[in-house]
Amino acid sequence: MKSPLISYAFLFFAVFALSTSAIFVKLADAPASITAFYRMLFAALILLPFLIGSKKNQQELKSLSKKQWGLGLLSGLFLATHYALWFESLHYTSVASSTVIVTLQPLFSMVGGYFLFKERFSFGAIIGCVVAIAGSIVIGWQDFQISGQALLGDILAFIAAGVITAYFFVGQHFRKTLSLVPYSIIGYASSALFLCIYAISLNEPFFNYSKQTWWSFVGIAFIATILGQTIFNWLLKWLSTTVISMSILGETIGTCILAYFILDEIISLQQGIGISIILIGLAIFLLKQRKIESKEVT
Repeated sequence: MKSPLISYAFLFFAVFALSTSAIFVKLADAPASITAFYRMLFAALILLPFLIGSKKNQQELKSLSKKQWGLGLLSGLFLATHYALWFESLHYTSVASSTVIVTLQPLFSMVGGYFLFKERFSFGAIIGCVVAIAGSIVIGWQDFQISGQALLGDILAFIAAGVITAYFFVGQHFRKTLSLVPYSIIGYASSALFLCIYAISLNEPFFNYSKQTWWSFVGIAFIATILGQTIFNWLLKWLSTTVISMSILGETIGTCILAYFILDEIISLQQGIGISIILIGLAIFLLKQRKIESKEVT
C-alpha cells in the first residue's frame, strides 16, 4: 500500500471493530468455547462466496504446496489455542486482569520481530510501547487478584498473548505469497475445526440458544472478525506484526467506550486515565516507528 496514512486508517478502524468482541461475548448466553467456535465458523462462511466466485482465489488454493497448507493450518491452530487459553483463563481470574495480560502481546512481537524479521526499533518506539502497556495495566489494576487460582489464570492469559503473536508472525510470512481470502478461510476454518473438537471435549451444547445469542454469534463473526481480524490479515502484507500488536492495545479503549453506551457500564476516573496513557503511548510508538520504517524503505 503506497500511503502509510491509509494503512493506519484501516488499522484503527479494525481495532475499533475488534473492540466489539467483548460486547458480543457478554451479550451471548453461551459457553466461551461455543462462542469462539461460531465466531470462526461464521467468519469462514461469510468469506466463502469470495472464494467460490473468484477463479484467482480458487487457483491459489489449489496451487498451495504442502508447506503452505501446513502454515495455514498452523495459523488456525494458533488462533484456536489463543481463544481456548484466553477463555479458560477467565474461569480463574477477572476479565480485566485477563484482558490486560493478553494485551502484553507487543512484548512478544517486538522480540520476535527483532530476531525473525530483523525489525529495528528506535528508543522512542520502545518507550511508546512501555507507556501504552502501562495504560492497560492502569485500567485493570484494581481488578488484579492475588491467589493461586488467579495466578493460574494470569499464566494462561500470558501464554495466550504469546500464541496470538505467533499467529500474526505466521501471517506476516504467509501473506506475502497468498491472497487475503484463501489465507483467511484456511485459518478460520481450521480454527473452527480445532475449537469444535475442544467444545466437544467439554461436552458443550452447539444448539438451543436464544435469538440474541445467535445474533451475537453473527455480530462477532462479521464485525469483530471480518471487519477486525480480517483487515489485520490484509494489512500484514504492508505492516509488521509489532505495529498491529501495538495497535490492538487500543481495543481496551474501544471496549470501554462501547460498554458505556451499550451495557451502561460507567467509565471510571482510573479507566479514563488509563485510556489517555494508552493513546499517548500508541501515538509515540507509531510516530517513532514510522520514521524508522521510512528510513529503511529509502
